[in-house]
This record gives sequence, structure tokens and C-alpha cells, in this order.
Amino acid sequence: MKLRPVYRFLAVGLLLGLSGLAESVRGDVTLPQILGSGMVLQRDLPVPVWGWAGAGEKVVVSFAGQSRAVKAGEDGRWLIRLEPLKASAEAASLIVQGNNRIALDNILVGEVWICSGQSNMEWRLIQGMRAKEEVAAASHSAIRLFDVPGHTTSPLPRKKGPGSWKVCSPKSASGFSAVGYFFGRRLHKELGVPVGLVGSNWGGTRIEPWVNLAGFESVPELSGLAHEVKQYQAGTRVGGSSPSAIYNSMVHPLAPFAMRGGIWYQGESNGNEGISYYHKKHALVKGWREAFQNRDLAFYWVQLANFQRENPKPTGGDGWAKIREAQTKALDIPGTGMAVITDIGAANDIHPRNKQDVGWRLAQWALNQTYGRKDLVPAGPLYKSQKIEGGSIRLFFDHVGKGLMAGKKTGLEPTAEAKDGKLAHFAIAGDDKKWFWAEAAIDGDTVVVRSADVPSPAAVRYGFSMNPATANLYNREGIPASPFRTDKWPRPSENLEWIAIKGKAPPNSVPGSGTELVILNKRDIKVKVFWVQYGGGLKFYGELDPGGTRKQNTFSSASWVITDEKDTALGYFRTTKKRGIAVIPPQ
Repeated sequence: MKLRPVYRFLAVGLLLGLSGLAESVRGDVTLPQILGSGMVLQRDLPVPVWGWAGAGEKVVVSFAGQSRAVKAGEDGRWLIRLEPLKASAEAASLIVQGNNRIALDNILVGEVWICSGQSNMEWRLIQGMRAKEEVAAASHSAIRLFDVPGHTTSPLPRKKGPGSWKVCSPKSASGFSAVGYFFGRRLHKELGVPVGLVGSNWGGTRIEPWVNLAGFESVPELSGLAHEVKQYQAGTRVGGSSPSAIYNSMVHPLAPFAMRGGIWYQGESNGNEGISYYHKKHALVKGWREAFQNRDLAFYWVQLANFQRENPKPTGGDGWAKIREAQTKALDIPGTGMAVITDIGAANDIHPRNKQDVGWRLAQWALNQTYGRKDLVPAGPLYKSQKIEGGSIRLFFDHVGKGLMAGKKTGLEPTAEAKDGKLAHFAIAGDDKKWFWAEAAIDGDTVVVRSADVPSPAAVRYGFSMNPATANLYNREGIPASPFRTDKWPRPSENLEWIAIKGKAPPNSVPGSGTELVILNKRDIKVKVFWVQYGGGLKFYGELDPGGTRKQNTFSSASWVITDEKDTALGYFRTTKKRGIAVIPPQ
């Protein structure tokens, strides 16, 4: 007898339901997608293998002569750690045996890295310079690619996520991260071991959605974001800008897969920030190290490229100058590094097509710092200190390498030494904080800066603007110096008006230019700080003890509400383009 469509549908549904019930009764072993055929396992570190089974079910994992057994917990989760493995390009099988048997084949052992960030990390190999040639040459059987598909979010950490391992080929590499590919290709070539690359990226995203709760909790300055994430429930609506939402969906399902480290290219969407981005970078790294259960997880990021019109004023400080400074400052996190690319950007394109040099410079850090290649200088010159010498200032640097030079970078060609040897984009100022373009000359491993307009100099700025396209200080390895300033002078500030709230709601915030807010609590009680969102509603940012101070990056025309501990509104401030000093007055 033939079933009519509706009954056929019900019958199939019943069979599927029974199948699922049978599986749950049997407690069949399942694995996360990151554990799959064709993968690369991390060498020289304990290797977690985990999954789910029936409560109390015995699970045995066998690989490379090792066999480990464990019983699943009451929630069905189990985890086994294999002893550290030696690198191997010989394909092997991993067997997981419970009530059912899973066989994963074509597994190699080598170096594993996660490649994450926004669009410049997501940018595919087929989209970059020399795309056709690079794609055609992308046949590397010992490089394996795992790309997390889709742009998804979740209010709570997900156990599983989609994806599969693929052997690196023109077909699989063409749609993979170009930066990740060039980074991995160089590691594979110079280390001579298999390389696994895990791509998890999403164009246009801020850093906050990539940070997990543990990361936010590790940085006191981000307590407001930690508080927000703690309020999430299964039904909470989150989007691509919600704190932790992308991590929960696109990174957490990968943990604790053993990896050597991560590379990160992001910041454009946080481009108005300064020191707050430094705190968020700390949270990102600390949180991921905890998630992947590796306190030594290496982490290398890309400093933002030059972009938009050049600023003719020597003062600088415009656009991305402050976030580049924050990215540099975050190098105080152990086991991290930064690729400088202010010489390969484009005024009219936020996506530099030259991803080859980006991957190469990230790999330079990894080879030196992670893999012990001390014959390689990890980076270009990084400002270390200054010495005032009469009418000039002498600058000292780390990572000088074989020496300093004025260089010129053209396309994919190696950096060439400038024929005239002249340095550009240096500015100098005295204690009056008036900036002038300066003459700069290389003297051994130092740079001497002077200007006839500044007889008694106090500070120097180099490339400290949105697009320092003419900045040309390099080491002789051809790696550019990072932009910097030797001063710590704050931007001009003004006292903001305290407006008491008397039954009338404060105005909503309006998007404007980036600025900074400094809040000082002169009341004898603890208060709470809230930002009034663009569409209305309050977003909690933290508490202030009596006498406490809080620095907050924000926008002009933003409203910040102050309440007592019982959430009774006391008053608010309205920001301007200048750095705002907001004093909460005594009662």
C-alpha cells in the first residue's frame, strides 16, 4: 500500500525519532567536527581528544601506539589526553571505541594554528595579489585546512559547530584566508613539518564578540562587558556585535583542540579606540588561552595598515593612530608579536591586496619567538627610548637587526634601500606641545631628530597618523618600524556639565567622532556607570568606589548615566569632541 505524502512524512519522522531514541539509548560516541579525518594534530604537546557518549560509557582512544580509556561523565562528556606526539607526515588512523566505533584516517602530526579576525583575515586567497598564480600553486599535501563555515552567533557557548578538514589544494585553498595560507605555507617550508590551519573569521566584526566571558573577567576595566555576558540566557537575542556572541558559536566548539597559537587581523571596526582596545586585546588572549587550556598559546596580530588621506599636519593623532598605539602596547602580553604593515596599505582600499607580506611577517614572529630561530629578527624597529641631546633627540630601538635604513616597499618586491637615504614622517615638539615636521638621520643603530623650529625639544612622533604613507624607517631585513610617539600628552580636555535627573530621561546617544571620558566619583557612595544606547536603554559599564576614577573611550554626543547601587538615577553627562572630565559632585 502506498502512503499518501502526509502519512509518508509522518512515517519518516517516526523512523527518525526512533533512530534518535535508539542512538541515545545506545549512547553512541560522537565527536566535535574539529576532530576529523584529514586533520593535523599538534606535536610536542598533550593532545586532547573529547566527545560525548552515554553516561558512564567506557570510551577508548587509540593513536600512534597509544591507547587511553575513560568513562563518560553523567552529562555524557568525556575527554582523553594523548601523550605528546612527534611530528609525522605519514598518514595515520585514530580509533575511538565505545558502544560504536569511529575511525578517523589520513591524520598527520605537526603544527596547528587558528587564523581569526575580521575581513582582512577572512579575505580569500583568490582575492589577493597574483591570485591566479598563487591558487594554481597551492598544492601542499602536508598542509590541512579547516574553515569554520557561516557567520553565526550564540548567547551561550556551543558544544559543537560545523566544518571539516581538507587537504590544501587549489580548490580548497582558493576560498581560505589568504593571510592564514601564506603564514602556514612559510611555516611548512621552513620547519619541514605538516601544518594545520583553522580559519574562524567574520568581516566587519569588532573584537568584543570574539572575547569569551573568562577573558572579560580577567580584565577589571572590562567588568561592564563581563556583567553583560553573564546576563545571557539560552533565549537571549545576540548579534554580530554582541560581546562573546561570535566566540560562543565559532571558537568555543573548537576548544580545547591542541594548537601552537593563533594569528589575528582585526581592529578596523574598533578604529576609534585607544587604551580600551589594549584592555580588550588582553582579554582576548587571556580568554583564548584558558579556553584552549594552553597558558603558552602564542598569539600574533597585525597592526592596522595605512588607509585614507594623508594628514599634512605634524601633530598627527588622527584616525587609527591611537589603536595602532594600543596594538603596540599590548606586546606586553608574554608570547605575543605584531606584524607592522603601514607600508603596504592603500588610501582608497581598507583591504590591502598584498596578503603575502602580511603572512610572511606574522611567520617571522612565530619562527623567531615560538620556534627559536634566533638568526631571524622577529620584526622591524620598535621604539624603546629617547635621549634629549641639546637641540636634538636620539631615539633607540629594539629589533634593529642588521641595522637601520630608509627603505621603499613596492608591491611584492623586497624592500629596497632609498637612494637618497632620507627618513620621512618624523615630527618634533617642545614642552609647549607645538609640533613641527623634523629632520631625521640614522646614526648607527639610532635615529637623531631635530628641527630649527624647536630649539629645546621634548618629544618625537613617527608615522603617528591615519595614513603615514611616507614613513620609511626599516631595518636592513626590510621590515618596517611601527609608528610611535615618545610623549604621553593627553588630548585637550574640558569639564563636562553634571545634569541632575529629576524625573526626565536623558537623551539617547548619537554616533559621533571618537573621544575619551574620564569620570571621577566625589560622592561618598559607590555608583554605577551606564551608557545610554543609540536606540534607548542603558548598558552597564561598571562601578566606581568613592574617590574612584574611570577612563572610557566613547563618542561625542554620547550620554552617560550615573546611578546609586539600587539603580536610582542620579544624573548624567553629555560628551563633546574634546576629552571630557566628568566629575560626579558630592551630595
